[in-house]
Amino acid sequence: MELRDCVCVVTGSARGIGKGIGLRLARDGASVVFADMDQAGAAKAAQEAQAAGGKAIAVAVDITSRQQVRDMVVRTVAEFGELNVMVNNAGISQLKPFIEMTEAEYERVLRVNSTGTFLCMQEAARQMIEQGRGGKIINAGSIASREGYPNLAHYCASKHAVLALTHAAAREWAQHKITVNAYAPGVVATELWGQLDQESIELGNTKEPGEALEGFGAGILLGRLGTPEDIAAVVAFLVGPDSDYVTGQLLVCDGGMLLW
Repeated sequence: MELRDCVCVVTGSARGIGKGIGLRLARDGASVVFADMDQAGAAKAAQEAQAAGGKAIAVAVDITSRQQVRDMVVRTVAEFGELNVMVNNAGISQLKPFIEMTEAEYERVLRVNSTGTFLCMQEAARQMIEQGRGGKIINAGSIASREGYPNLAHYCASKHAVLALTHAAAREWAQHKITVNAYAPGVVATELWGQLDQESIELGNTKEPGEALEGFGAGILLGRLGTPEDIAAVVAFLVGPDSDYVTGQLLVCDGGMLLW
């Protein structure tokens, strides 16, 4: 319960990695805002945290809207008194050949993954600076923050942008005692992979359900796909006091897919 005095917002937390992060932080004692476009899913996740003894609420938010992001921060402070940690987990993906990708498809992924993260970082930092006690901003990077992958050019571009935002903000906001870091999952078995698996079949890259997931994860040194709990453990470290001297870093948690 080392996070009992910590107020955390986790975006994209109605399911998958985000939900796993929110539940872990609540279990560790934090007050958690489960924020997602899927209000019903976020409410269900918050109820699950509450049932386990945690403090949690759900907030509906579209992170591409600055006003909705501001409203989310205001609601957090009204409910819990302050904001200490912003976990910018929300994101989308799509499999599409580079040569066939439309501007609208490219811009949609960038709008959510990089611009949405940018907006949440700004609004969280404004609140933390006003409070005057520092804080932590933690962004969802990816192994695609360092590498480019076929059929994922827009996703890779968005995650490279998230890493650049992380580095820039870490340098600018250190004077305010705000640390900024990112976590980089590899292949994690979540609902998102159901979408990507179907898109892979539609593109003719694979034939059977689950084949794309198995193919992407074939090179994992530890011999298994990641779980939301694996990623949540890394984020819990970044949220907690043991990471107070860590900033501007990308923590890779991919089971040994890539070695940098």
